[in-house]
Amino acid sequence: MSRMSTLLVRMSAAIVLGSVLLLAGCHRNQVKNEQHLAASMKGEFSLTMQAYKDGQFLIDGAVLSALDAGSHFAYLRDQGKLPAKVLLIDSDEAKVGKKHLQYLARMSIDYGFAAYFFDHKGRLTQISPVDVKARKLEDHQQRAQPSSDGGGYEPSQQH
Repeated sequence: MSRMSTLLVRMSAAIVLGSVLLLAGCHRNQVKNEQHLAASMKGEFSLTMQAYKDGQFLIDGAVLSALDAGSHFAYLRDQGKLPAKVLLIDSDEAKVGKKHLQYLARMSIDYGFAAYFFDHKGRLTQISPVDVKARKLEDHQQRAQPSSDGGGYEPSQQH
């Protein structure tokens, strides 16, 4: 009786191990294909931005708030170098979040470019300003302004 139970345990363990290896092999190829696709797709975009902490963006090595990124696009428009297609990707410090999508949607409305990102399934998706509810561009931190009574500083309020 004990010999039969140990044989079943060993067979079950072998089946589980084989299943895990099979699934791991399939997943590895899928991830490799998605990374290759992402790398090849980047060349099709005029500008690639990275998401950074707290709704900020990493553009050409510089960390910019949403407001500063909007100013960057205004400058590019004035120079006649506004990108037609912009890709937003994850950075080492942060993943693309809702706030990033909302800010980029606002910029795509204001400056007339198409914005894209890779969704959680690895598919290239165009950012729809209606679906993500574009939000007003803001600085990362509230800047302090002199108070009206002359003593100290109070945080700025946007109206």
